[in-house]
Amino acid sequence: MMRYEGNEELADKSACAGVRADLKMCLLASDCCKKEKKTPRECLNRTDGSVPEECFVLRNTFFECKRSILDNRQRFRGRKGY
Repeated sequence: MMRYEGNEELADKSACAGVRADLKMCLLASDCCKKEKKTPRECLNRTDGSVPEECFVLRNTFFECKRSILDNRQRFRGRKGY
């Protein structure tokens, strides 16, 4: 999870917003977006090493968080992610 200094809060209060913001920042900080000027969506489909493994882990965490919203069994266990 990215650490924010001070009293910074996300404007988006929806479920999985923290994971989404961390995924976005990870992708925008990658060489794929910075040096090759590709969009974050294009970078998620790349497997050439220009995107850190952390971004792919965050993508999987975001997927699990979104899936847990729809899964009725997760209502008792709570949402995954943060």
